[in-house]
Amino acid sequence: MDLKDKIRVIEGFPKEGISFKDVTTILKDKQAFRYAVDKIAENLKNKDIDLVVGPEARGFLFGAPVAYAIDAGFVPVRKAGKLPCDTLKTSYDLEYGKDVLEIHKDAVTPGTRVAIVDDLLATGGTLKSVIKLVEQLGGNVVTANFVIELTDLKGRKKLDNYDVFSLIQYNI
Repeated sequence: MDLKDKIRVIEGFPKEGISFKDVTTILKDKQAFRYAVDKIAENLKNKDIDLVVGPEARGFLFGAPVAYAIDAGFVPVRKAGKLPCDTLKTSYDLEYGKDVLEIHKDAVTPGTRVAIVDDLLATGGTLKSVIKLVEQLGGNVVTANFVIELTDLKGRKKLDNYDVFSLIQYNI
């Protein structure tokens, strides 16, 4: 299946100059959604993953079903103020602004093998922040998996020491 055919591209969103790749069109197509989840799960099959970590918000949509498919737990990484217990936090740059992410302090224990799953790899800022949080808690980031990678933004370069997998690549 060619998932690029399932993605809606919206020019000028959320601001002029951005070409937004909308994965909600994958989510509503049961075959495309199953295909995306199955392909990421297949990539994780022999990596002995304990936890899948998904950043807010679209990382939840792909990460949780992937965790279920590989018999792993799921940990959400949320925007500031959304988690109810003690958290670690870090700030990061987006393609079009800044944000803060948090994880529960008890979400990852030392030595836990973690796969990060998100919808999009762009500049790598979000992923570097998630990696930082997981590693501060003693987790071992085994791999990072994405539905979409925007190759021209060179986010993969920031992740030279990590295994990175993406289903679809776009040159923007």
